[in-house]
Amino acid sequence: MRFNTIAVTGGFSFDPETGATNPPLHLSNAYQFKSAEHAANLFDLTEAGHIYTRLHNPTTDVLEARLAELEGGTAAVATASGHAAEMMLFLELCGAGDEIVASNRLYGGTMNIFAATLPKYGIRTSFADQNDPAAWEALVTDKTKLFYMECLANPDSGIPDFDGIIAVAKKHGIVVVIDNTFATPYLFRPIDVGANLVVHSTTKYLCGNGTVMGGAVVDLGNFDWAAHAKRYPDFSTPDASYHGVVFAETFKDTALATRLRLKALRDMGATPSPFNSYLTLMGIQTLPLRMARHVENAYRVALWLSTHPKVKSVSYPGVLGHAQHELAKKYFPKGPGGLFTFEAQDYDTAKRVIESVKLCLHAANLGDTRTILTHPASTTHRQSSPEKLGTMGISREMVRVSVGIEDADDIIEDLAQALG
Repeated sequence: MRFNTIAVTGGFSFDPETGATNPPLHLSNAYQFKSAEHAANLFDLTEAGHIYTRLHNPTTDVLEARLAELEGGTAAVATASGHAAEMMLFLELCGAGDEIVASNRLYGGTMNIFAATLPKYGIRTSFADQNDPAAWEALVTDKTKLFYMECLANPDSGIPDFDGIIAVAKKHGIVVVIDNTFATPYLFRPIDVGANLVVHSTTKYLCGNGTVMGGAVVDLGNFDWAAHAKRYPDFSTPDASYHGVVFAETFKDTALATRLRLKALRDMGATPSPFNSYLTLMGIQTLPLRMARHVENAYRVALWLSTHPKVKSVSYPGVLGHAQHELAKKYFPKGPGGLFTFEAQDYDTAKRVIESVKLCLHAANLGDTRTILTHPASTTHRQSSPEKLGTMGISREMVRVSVGIEDADDIIEDLAQALG
């Protein structure tokens, strides 16, 4: 099936028990076993089925199947939030003494995980310029477990050198993780550039209506864990907690997703509510329509702002003249998302804009149907030092715009009156 059809029907056609044409909302924490042998088989991983909603739930199953299909992957694991997806993945792939190489242009919350939280577990992260593959290679050691980047950098929508960085990762047998929250698989599929794992905050564009939280990790099924057993021994050695199962042998192209569910999700319990999974599924049905409108509106609003006398600059790769415009056409032929930043002429102007908008929201979110303005230096990247903000290209005059699906003329009129 093609993308638009998968968004509507992926993972579910109709309920065979009732004929329901929407996935039923299964609000159950446990599931009846058919027999003692059936229960034992489920716990021994020799038979598929439901045990407890902390591990899997029939409603969430549909969401996971749909996400995996949209991304071209083999399996997905849904979580309670995007941060939960990140933390579970990092702690599953890394242990004390291991290392990560990440882009130096990331969401502030993710930066904080790398810089402040993971060091408590003995995991060290080094940051590299996302457009300098040589800098990434210089940081590789025999302890490096993953490369991490965003499809479009938060907040300025900068585009990484996917080809160059992923070539370095393949050379050294390192897993590549891309956060695809901003683009969604409608605009960009990390599997197409050779990535191995995808992370989502489903809270954003996938759900799309600003109602519920969620996250996900999608296993693209294209990393050979057995071939890289020295770097990733956990996948190729018997697991004592499951009677010696070897994940790479037993689960092959779903080894990461299966291990993530049966180890990290089991132990950390960052399980999504079935209700949240249900609302996210309803949101994904309109994803292609919404993303096309987000891109169309973002282009118009960014173009208008670029001509305003109180705006110093606009960073949106979709606009002709942007330094990465050609790269945007290469990797994002349908458009580089619905989010961009602009720099006001001074901090007072930036402050006045976010405090004076009437249609637009001033909030710390993105990917909503509503247009949202955020001041990164005082919100999403508040934990970063002034020096760190400088390396990420974030100034006090910068305003992040997550363009909604309202009428573009109304968004522009609201920004015009706010700019004064």
